[in-house]
Amino acid sequence: MNLIEQLPITQNLLYIIAGVYALLCLATIIVSLMRRGQTQEKHLELWLRVKSWWYMITIFTFAICINRTLSVIFLGLISYLALKEYLSMIPTRRADRRVLFWAYIAIPLQYYWVYSGWYGMFIIFIPVWVFLFLPFRMVLKGETDGFLKAIGTLNWGLMMTVFSLSHAAYLIVLPETASENHTPVFDKSGAALLFLLVLLTQFNDVAQYVWGRLIGGPKIIPKVSPGKTWAGFLGGMVSTALLSMLLSLVISPMSLHMAALAGIIISFTGFIGDVTISAVKRDLKVKDTGSTIPGHGGLLDRVDSLTYTAPIFFHFLRYFYY
Repeated sequence: MNLIEQLPITQNLLYIIAGVYALLCLATIIVSLMRRGQTQEKHLELWLRVKSWWYMITIFTFAICINRTLSVIFLGLISYLALKEYLSMIPTRRADRRVLFWAYIAIPLQYYWVYSGWYGMFIIFIPVWVFLFLPFRMVLKGETDGFLKAIGTLNWGLMMTVFSLSHAAYLIVLPETASENHTPVFDKSGAALLFLLVLLTQFNDVAQYVWGRLIGGPKIIPKVSPGKTWAGFLGGMVSTALLSMLLSLVISPMSLHMAALAGIIISFTGFIGDVTISAVKRDLKVKDTGSTIPGHGGLLDRVDSLTYTAPIFFHFLRYFYY
């Protein structure tokens, strides 16, 4: 048995991962040439972004390629760090500090339901049981001032950083074979579906930024995100749909037209996730959610789009193919 056969990935996915690293090498060379002969500050943020992408892609690839257990643990850690970053921005009452402990406890439990493939508990644990338990726990503290705001911000944070992101992890435990009513494909592994989701989401962010800078034009919601233009939004949507069609035929159960639809959905929902977190930051008057990733800001800045694309893409696949 060769090394590839021992890993939860197939040759098709391995080729795509190699292609991503090739593009990263090209980006590194281009940015290095841009900085040649310039001051240290020139293009520094762009260089930091590319450097951070090397770390992020390498860690992510390692986590999803070793085994399912490591993948779920890794994504659970992402949820933990995202929730921690969110709570560090949100003003909290002293009376709620012990309640936050139970919010963090929900993370390993949610990802255990993912790991065990218990869909029924996975889909209701946070929106039902946790959302009912946390207000009760707050009430026991006897502090009513700011109660509604406190429980609302906590529940919404759990929804975005834990419940939504855990849908990405559940892609890993989907059945190896999709419904027999659909055309067979070369690769339906959970790791491939997860990689496809993350790749399309991140590609859409970059494509919308590039098209917006190249064409400019009318802005969509300037008060929330001044850099978002209609040209960037539509250009990113078309680009993401095309990439989805190119990749999905070999690493997903989707046909060509369904892959295009998936790309459009990911582009649209990724935009919503991005501007939603932007609205939170503007409300709190902060530029970034943190400083975890040099050149990118905080972890939540990097996974903001994924908070929307992960659940929508998961349920799109599950409804039509599983």
